Amino acid sequence: MFRSPSIFRSVRYLGVTFALSAAAGASFSQVVVVVNTKNPAATMTQEQVSNLYLGKIPAMIADLPDGSPPRELFYSKATGRTSAQMKAVWARLTFTGKASPPKELASAADVKKFVAANPDAVGYIEKSAVDSTVKVVLELN
Repeated sequence: MFRSPSIFRSVRYLGVTFALSAAAGASFSQVVVVVNTKNPAATMTQEQVSNLYLGKIPAMIADLPDGSPPRELFYSKATGRTSAQMKAVWARLTFTGKASPPKELASAADVKKFVAANPDAVGYIEKSAVDSTVKVVLELN
């Protein structure tokens, strides 16, 4: 039986590419919901977070930039919707005057600063970005 060395190289290349892609994606595999350290809440449920980000409960909430992997993961895990679907939700809520959209911030560091400065604020960041300035109330894996 004839075996082409180029086929084996292609298979090896695809395996390495897949492994590297999986490792890169793993850095965003854990997103956490954070609140101010003075917030009395010790935990939140996924349903509570979903209701906040769907505008069902008025709150001061922070968002990461549109299209960022943590944002996509957060909305998928917390609300079961895509970022694009959430834009439509917030457009409707804003148009009808029922709610204001989340404050979009540029980075996890900005979300932490916002949450740390506002006792009633809620945000989400990558688990790896958590420090003592915020308190984790929910892990979304």
